[in-house]
Amino acid sequence: MKKFNVRSSERTEIVDITHMVQSVINESDITDGVCYVFIPHTTAAVTINENADPDVKADMLTEMNKIIPFSDSYRHMEGNSAAHIKASLFGNSEMIIIQSGLLQLGTWQGIFFCEFDGPRTRKVWITLIPS
Repeated sequence: MKKFNVRSSERTEIVDITHMVQSVINESDITDGVCYVFIPHTTAAVTINENADPDVKADMLTEMNKIIPFSDSYRHMEGNSAAHIKASLFGNSEMIIIQSGLLQLGTWQGIFFCEFDGPRTRKVWITLIPS
């Protein structure tokens, strides 16, 4: 397993980590298999989405904040209930096929770390499974 950190600078933020994940594959001997990306936090997530237009990330955050506002009648008293809910909806892991040493993502796809309770330094764990 390989680990790296992502530093967020905002309360909510979506960070493209595609190049970091591909670097882990580049440093390995695996040419074909599966890449498992895991976020070991309850207020952060990972997703695959469009990476060509930065407005997509902004739209995702705007809509999530409408659906799950920061302030509501939450019973969890730490002030980050919305972050827990958002992280659960996005999910804490993704699996991506590796072929010929490359992540098999669609033309416009990227892998994104999603921060919902920042700013802070977070962990990303990656396991490569050979085929």
